[in-house]
Amino acid sequence: MNTTVTNKIKEVLSSSKKIVIVTHKNPDGDAIGSSLALYHYLISIGHEVTVITPNDYPDFLKWVPNENTVLKYDNDVATSTLKIEEADLIFTLDFNHLSRSGNMEGVLKTSNATFIMIDHHQQPDDYATYTYSDSEICSTCQMVYHFIEKLDDIDKITPEIATCIYLGIMTDTGSFRFRSTTSTTHKVISDLIDKGADNTSIHEKVYDANTLSRLQLKGVALKNLKILSEYNTAYITISQKELDQNNFKKGDTEGFVNLGLSINGIKFAVIFIENKGESIIKISFRSKGEFSVNEFSRNHFDGGGHHNAAGGRSYLSLPKTVEKFISILPSYKNVLNQ
Repeated sequence: MNTTVTNKIKEVLSSSKKIVIVTHKNPDGDAIGSSLALYHYLISIGHEVTVITPNDYPDFLKWVPNENTVLKYDNDVATSTLKIEEADLIFTLDFNHLSRSGNMEGVLKTSNATFIMIDHHQQPDDYATYTYSDSEICSTCQMVYHFIEKLDDIDKITPEIATCIYLGIMTDTGSFRFRSTTSTTHKVISDLIDKGADNTSIHEKVYDANTLSRLQLKGVALKNLKILSEYNTAYITISQKELDQNNFKKGDTEGFVNLGLSINGIKFAVIFIENKGESIIKISFRSKGEFSVNEFSRNHFDGGGHHNAAGGRSYLSLPKTVEKFISILPSYKNVLNQ
């Protein structure tokens, strides 16, 4: 975010505003963490702030400070729509295309508010008046830290804000193991701990909150894991029936795609999850090295994301989706075998 944009945003925030913060559909730790961190900061400098998510999110994110104030659009369309219509300013966090906002897209597109985008995904759209976009930064939460820093308010980071930001950085870096974790990231984390983020507690609340049914579903995923050694690729399928048999709850399959990527020699891992309620196959892609799952997903499965982590969808059946996926791989054989 350059000095000109920073100064303009400072001016916008210099007087009290009605502000709405929105996330992408199926919000994750980075979306919830960044939104609530920004919520706490904006409240502290005198604004009226509402966080709205397109839909609900996993229980392991429902301990975050002031999470109970978040509106879920699909659960309360009337109140959420009114807040958006009344907003002077709308922050969109952790996404860069309004299509990612689910059923909120229409009301966002008709809003007269000033939009500010803070996001770290590739190829941002141009709907925002002010855009802070950097795909080299590991998480939107780290960007929120730098956003507050650029506004000369780093001293306003409270233990609550530090906790929210730590959560998003931790989850979007795979507990600091992904390539996007830089020395700057570690310096930010150090400062967050000094400012009150309890790193052990945050980790336990996210990663040590398994239910028996989730662990059993993980067993199903492992049983269904297939290796395509010719392409250094692994994939997992989970049907709607298998989800139902294991009492699936939102968030239960979080991280399962990484099971395949943990196998020696595997460079490309995919999980296909049937969602009969939405009539789609939800797909998550992960890779190592130079293979871009962002490009793969954009080209073939109506998705996108980061170089080594992306999502997509298919409107075919689960077997047909897998068949399509396998048919595409020969075109990528050389890069997957480098």
